[in-house]
Amino acid sequence: MSGTLEFVLMLLAAAVFVVVAFRSVGLPPLIGYLIVGVAVGPNALALAPDVAGTRHLAEFGVVFLMFSIGLEFSLARLFQVRRLVFGLGGLQVLAVTLLVGAGAMALGIGWQGALALGGALAMSSTAIASRMLAERVELETAHGRETVAVLLFQDLAVVPFLIVVPALAGRAENLGGLLALAFVKAAAALALILFIGQRLMRSWFHVIARRRSHELFILNVLLITLGLAWVTELAGLSLALGAFLAGMLIAETEYRHQVEEDIRPFRDVLLGLFFVAVGMYLDLAVVWRHLGAVLLAFVAPMAIKLAVVFALSRVFGSSAGTALRSALALAGAGEFGLVLVIQAAGGGLLSDEAAQIVVAGILLSMLASPLLIQKSDRIVLKLVSSEWMMRAVQLHQAAVQTLASERHVVIAGYGRTGQSLARFLERENIGYVALDLDPERVREAAAAGDTVVFGDAARREMLVAAGVRRASALVVTYIDTASALKVLHHAHEVNPGLPVIVRTRDDSDLERLTRAGATEVVPETFESSLMLASHALVLLGVPIRRVLAEIRSAREQRYSLLRGFFPGASDEPDDFDEDTQLRLHSVPLEGRSYAVGRTLGDLALDALGAEVTLVRRRSIRATDPGPETRLEAGDVVVLRGTPDALAAAELRLLQG
Repeated sequence: MSGTLEFVLMLLAAAVFVVVAFRSVGLPPLIGYLIVGVAVGPNALALAPDVAGTRHLAEFGVVFLMFSIGLEFSLARLFQVRRLVFGLGGLQVLAVTLLVGAGAMALGIGWQGALALGGALAMSSTAIASRMLAERVELETAHGRETVAVLLFQDLAVVPFLIVVPALAGRAENLGGLLALAFVKAAAALALILFIGQRLMRSWFHVIARRRSHELFILNVLLITLGLAWVTELAGLSLALGAFLAGMLIAETEYRHQVEEDIRPFRDVLLGLFFVAVGMYLDLAVVWRHLGAVLLAFVAPMAIKLAVVFALSRVFGSSAGTALRSALALAGAGEFGLVLVIQAAGGGLLSDEAAQIVVAGILLSMLASPLLIQKSDRIVLKLVSSEWMMRAVQLHQAAVQTLASERHVVIAGYGRTGQSLARFLERENIGYVALDLDPERVREAAAAGDTVVFGDAARREMLVAAGVRRASALVVTYIDTASALKVLHHAHEVNPGLPVIVRTRDDSDLERLTRAGATEVVPETFESSLMLASHALVLLGVPIRRVLAEIRSAREQRYSLLRGFFPGASDEPDDFDEDTQLRLHSVPLEGRSYAVGRTLGDLALDALGAEVTLVRRRSIRATDPGPETRLEAGDVVVLRGTPDALAAAELRLLQG
């Protein structure tokens, strides 16, 4: 017991420190888990007391990964993109399986092992590809949709492979019967779940949810996941298949999102343990002896998948640039490839040496995937001549839309928030140009007369084409801090004085965005809390005028742009309290003014209750100037304060 505890503590410590180190240098933690596994495995330091037990525990990582995939599975969504899923995805898996299988047979591997190998290498990493596309805001692009559709079919294809591979390991004379029996069992389980399990699951979750116990809810999810995995294993199928079916069951209930949040920590930790187990399985001495074969197992399947996905995408009507981007995203191998190869080796379909070579090739492929996706734009622009023409067309369309525009607003993102903003601008007769990456949305909105073009606001050339040099403001309406930082960088490079408003989910990235040059950062959580507070106060009987004053005060404290206003003759008396409402007031300085040649610190206007918000010197506007700012003749000083404070401050500026 003591030895096991020491091993667990050592494993945890090594995993924590290595993953921290790898994240610090921007590398995926997957590499850290693999290194830990290799180090403690039987082929290196041999510190693991029970290798088989550790591998068995690591299987639960795959179980929870399959559960998560089942949880995201939606029959309605599948029906919407069925052409890409079953057409492009189905043909990709079939073609790669056959081509890789044929190559394996040519190298002397039996047809059963070759089939398992082909299926394993046909898979891509859903976790890597989908995360990278999401970070690059490319999930809704043409290549993003193709990639997601193929990944969805691959996730579905794992299920029959999990049935076929163990059956292939049986005796050859019983192979047909074993396969038929396995598929009958799987079909019966699927039918039972679809027609009976959904109602039972929803009713049971209602019972659990009424108890209002979070720990009971999590225990129930673990029970269902592991229980169905155990049932399918008893039926001669795999643990992962049962977990997938459990996820499908819960996906049809209203508890899906809560379950996904609760299960994520278990999945991530156990999946990390799975990669530790893969590292323990790997024998670096074998890998080094067969380095040429490892490189072949790394390069050949990626080349085959690149060619197959590119060709199929073109057949399905995509442009060359879209096809190549999809191929680069899907070229790498995936987690289930490792599972199937290790399963095939355990069943005797592959020799241990061959499995070691293929596992090493898959791992190299998974490490190369993020780099390929990250560099995909550069690769496509270099290899596809028509991509330059398409990029030029997009820039031309954006430039045409803004050619006659002056002092317009550039809207980055034309989702619901962007469209609502556009409607407000239209009502005030303010021009706008919107950029969006969803081709269907752009087509629909442009046909309706909206000024929207397809383009990525995070690209400098697209902002220039949208007229950011002549714009009066830029608004980033989508929530993506990494992309917003790029937009801020390029926008201020082109137009340093351009006001930029950025939308965020909360205040966590406020300082980063403000340092990057955001004029104002609008967090969703703050605005929703104000709306909830206003409705609650009205329902509790607080007068509406007082509620509006409270909300306005909260916004003025949060948003610097809303603190104060320039009053006018058209202002309604009820719009503000004459004596206490903060106002803005501009004071031009002449050569004889007392303030000329003095610093703001010398003038001590804050002692009078007035704040200097801006100093305009010719065409330059300095916001929030410091006390060391020395005033000159011709400057315009913008003050904020109550009417009495403004009068006193103006008198000091002009007469002393």
